[in-house]
Amino acid sequence: MRKISKISLVAAVAVAGFSTANAQPLEEAIKNVDVSGSVVYRYNNYDNSEAGNNHSNTDQNNYKIGLNLSSKVNDYVKFNSRFIVGTKNTYDFTSTNAHKDRNGGDGSADISLSQAYFGFTAIPNTVVNIGKQGLTTPYTVAVDINGNEQSGTGILALSTFGPITAGAGYFNNTNVNVSGNGYIKTSDLGFDGGSDMYVATVQGDLDFVKLEAWYAGMQNTFDSYTLAATSKIDLAESANLGLELRHVGLKLDQEYSKNTLDVERDNAMTRLAVDGKFSIVNARLAYTMTDKDGGLTALDQDAKNTSLGWNITSNGIADAKYFQAALGADILDNLNFTAHYGKLKADGTDKVTVNNLVKGYSDVDLKQEEIYGQLTYKMSKNLSTYLRYGQFEQKIDGVKDIDQNMGRIQVAYTF
Repeated sequence: MRKISKISLVAAVAVAGFSTANAQPLEEAIKNVDVSGSVVYRYNNYDNSEAGNNHSNTDQNNYKIGLNLSSKVNDYVKFNSRFIVGTKNTYDFTSTNAHKDRNGGDGSADISLSQAYFGFTAIPNTVVNIGKQGLTTPYTVAVDINGNEQSGTGILALSTFGPITAGAGYFNNTNVNVSGNGYIKTSDLGFDGGSDMYVATVQGDLDFVKLEAWYAGMQNTFDSYTLAATSKIDLAESANLGLELRHVGLKLDQEYSKNTLDVERDNAMTRLAVDGKFSIVNARLAYTMTDKDGGLTALDQDAKNTSLGWNITSNGIADAKYFQAALGADILDNLNFTAHYGKLKADGTDKVTVNNLVKGYSDVDLKQEEIYGQLTYKMSKNLSTYLRYGQFEQKIDGVKDIDQNMGRIQVAYTF
């Protein structure tokens, strides 16, 4: 026993000496590491009276943790990484079924590395990112504490010249083949995540208006462009008005069309939106139209290049007319209630549009309508929660197939 104790004492002294000798380098290394992230819990409860007794109710717990680590390598190089505790590959929430009659039970999440890239700033007014990174485009969502994310491995360069920013990027693989939620999921479209993807942009900040133009293309899949203008006007000390006009055109590749039952190639979306804050009152109006041959204009329903309510999205729906309205008020400085309304109508067609192909429809009308209220409480700058409740209805050729009450509670902590 004494011999073991003696050895333990010697080991402890050696470890202490080693720690002391290396304390300064370790301390310096920690100083150069920035840590940020988020923790989100979301509870969903949906009850669809048209689904039948077996699957009329959805009862889910959802969790997602994001951790960002960035480290200064030298004066010109910075390493950035992002880890997700959630669902691997899509980087979405991980969900556990809480329904008592369907073997609901607790589960576990995957730990994934979603980003790992180097940022170079040796060239003045220029940043070059190389490696596995979020796809920062209006077609995708690079970082989202509330849902799935799109990433890819490649290079992206951005340069600023006064009020003008120009950039271009190339990615030799992405996760857009699996990570794209909405009425039409990208996993339903047969995209190849190994196909090369190209992006380019020119943006201008002219003080009173911000202009942006984008190109995005995927090898043997699609080519697309985006034109957008946004403006924020300060009307008074506590009153401002926001305006947006956005148009997106996306054309599916001829080879892709041939391999998918000759699906219609032309897709487009135009949106006009107005929002404002007047003292304690907030409001928003938006109107979206999609092309008669197709409405696929984004690779995720949360991206800028599509319009999203709670259950309604214009993405992937041909010949859609989508109206959105919201009106709310601050009850307290940190407590807001907003009512939302959305209505989408799409006339039927016998063409092989994206939504007809994926949903198996032909020449049927689609009508969707939702109304919901949301109470948002910001306890502090880094902790917020909201309670949302509403109703969603869908009719296919006049026949109601969804009549759903919906409830949600979410708590989000950022650090």
